Amino acid sequence: MAYDQYLADRIRRQLKEKKANFTDQKMMGGLLFKLDGKMLCGIHIDKKYGDSLLMARIGESVYEKELEKPLCLPMDFTGRPMRGYIFVTPEGFDSEDDLSYWLDLCIAFNPLAKASIRRKKKS
Repeated sequence: MAYDQYLADRIRRQLKEKKANFTDQKMMGGLLFKLDGKMLCGIHIDKKYGDSLLMARIGESVYEKELEKPLCLPMDFTGRPMRGYIFVTPEGFDSEDDLSYWLDLCIAFNPLAKASIRRKKKS
């Protein structure tokens, strides 16, 4: 299993408690959670860090402030950080209250987020 199943269960449980109509899907060795068809958050195993990270789509308005926290890292898959997306280290979502904080930020940004463009399958 490429992602932390316990963390996945915690996220599912909290999203259900928040009455969020979410879906999840396996993606690139991790797990992605969507709300209203838009990326909300995910679980990613970072090879450099060596542990599960919470990927959070929080938006640019709070991005810089949250990155000041030592438990946050810029989301960087390609050598160029993606503004509005962060990784949270395990210490940052260890408690249920901490995880809830990040999920609330993601849910608050979701209505402002743009859905990715669906590509047509080639025949």
